[in-house]
Amino acid sequence: MRVLGIETSCDETAVAVVEDGRTILSNLISSQAHLHGRFGGVVPEVASRAHLENINPLLTLALSEAGIWFADVDAVAVTVGPGLVGALLVGLAAAKAVALALDVPFVGVNHLEGHIYANVIEHGPIDEPHVAFLVSGGHTMLVYVGEPHVYELLGQTLDDAAGEAFDKIARFLGLGFPGGPALDALARKGDPRAIRFPRALAGSGTYDFSLSGLKTAVVRHVKGERAAGRDISPPDVAASFQEALVEVQVEKTIAAALDRGVRKVLLGGGVVANTRLRHLMAERAAEHALELLVPSPELCTDNAAMIACAGYYRLADGERTDLEVGADPGLPLTWAPSVRR
Repeated sequence: MRVLGIETSCDETAVAVVEDGRTILSNLISSQAHLHGRFGGVVPEVASRAHLENINPLLTLALSEAGIWFADVDAVAVTVGPGLVGALLVGLAAAKAVALALDVPFVGVNHLEGHIYANVIEHGPIDEPHVAFLVSGGHTMLVYVGEPHVYELLGQTLDDAAGEAFDKIARFLGLGFPGGPALDALARKGDPRAIRFPRALAGSGTYDFSLSGLKTAVVRHVKGERAAGRDISPPDVAASFQEALVEVQVEKTIAAALDRGVRKVLLGGGVVANTRLRHLMAERAAEHALELLVPSPELCTDNAAMIACAGYYRLADGERTDLEVGADPGLPLTWAPSVRR
C-alpha cells in the first residue's frame, strides 16, 4: 500500500510517499525558516500563505521522486491537528481533494501520534507497552502507550514547551531563529555546570514540566551580570540552561518507564534532535536496562513520512476518516479517526 502523507501543522510544508508503512519512497520538506526568522518566531498568517504556495508543487515533486503518479496512490493520510488552524487547513484541503478525486481511503492523523510513529519507520512495529516522551516547539509530554493507538497522558508542560524555551533563550542570546540547533551547537563549547539554574518540578513526584521559571532565571542572570559590569560566557549560559532543561526531562521519562514497568522508551519531536538530550537519555536508559528508540534527526522534525506511516497502521486496522473532518488546533492525542469497516 502506497500512502501519500501530508503535514502542514506549523511552518513546514511536507509531503511524502511511504509504502507499507515503512519504506520511504519520498519525503520532502519545504522550510519556512527564512520567512519567520526576522520576526523571531512563526507568524501564523505568513505560514498559511507559504503552505498555499508550496503544497501543489511539493505534491508533484514528491510523487515524481517516488517514481509514481496520482493513479498509483492507494490512500491519503493528513495531519488534522494539533497545530496552527490556518496551516492545518491547507494540508487538509489538499489531502481531501486528492482522496476524493482518486476515490481512495482517507485518514486523519494526530500530529503527535505521527512523532511516535517516526520510530516505527526506523525500528519496526512496536506492539508492547512503552513510554513515549514527545518534545517539540509546541508540546512537552509523557505518554504511556499500553497498546497501539491507546494513549494515557502521564504529564505535560504546565506553561512553555521545551522547543519554545530553546527558541526564546537562543533569541535572547542573539542566535536567531530557529534557535534550537544554534543553541545546541553553542552549548557544546560551554560548561554545563558553570551556572546552577533551577530544575523546576524535579523530584516533585509528578510527570509534569515547567519551563517559564527557567527562562526567567537565565534572563535575570545574564542581565544581572551585565549590570554588574561582568562579562558573560554565552557557551556556559547555553550549556547550563540546556543541562537544567534536559536533566528534568530525562529524570521524569526514566521514572515513568520504571513506574509503569515497561522496557521500552520512545522519543519523538523536533527537540529530540538535541544532542545532549539524546546522549543523557541513552546513558540513563542503559543504566536501567531500558531499550531506547530514537528517530534519526531528519525524522524528528515535522515531516510527512511519519504521518503516512501512522496513517498506514490506522488504515490497516480498518479505520477511515470522513471527508467532512475539520482542522483542530487543540486535537487531543486520544482522538481517533471515525471508523468505517
